[in-house]
Amino acid sequence: MQNLLPEPPATLLPAHDDADAALATAAEHGTDEAYAEVAARFPTHSAAWAALATRALDGGQVIAAYAYARTGYHRGLDQLRRSGWKGHGPVPWSHAPNQGFLRCLYVLSRAAGEIGEADEAARCAQFLRDCDPAAGDALASA
Repeated sequence: MQNLLPEPPATLLPAHDDADAALATAAEHGTDEAYAEVAARFPTHSAAWAALATRALDGGQVIAAYAYARTGYHRGLDQLRRSGWKGHGPVPWSHAPNQGFLRCLYVLSRAAGEIGEADEAARCAQFLRDCDPAAGDALASA
């Protein structure tokens, strides 16, 4: 069966140059505290939460990773909705400002799986593929 309805347009989150610059500075310092300062200063910036979530997961702190990723995911959903997203449609990985949200979704899926939340892990993995299959491929190979 062919879907005759057009796909909604891609949702492109706005750039946040100040937050991205602060994240670059945090990366130079390379400490959890530096990343936490960015998240505190720019709490709506999913990329800051994604950085914290990834660092926590890589450090074996699954519960912290889950919490950081969930926070960034929800903040990202808020931003997507403000950008016209209606609950479905592409959120392209190729658009750099979308990557923080997509990274949070990826880490949330992984952390959920590690704490035994198989249904949530599967939902998040499917949502990531629905947003952009390239995101899952890029993140899995990173």
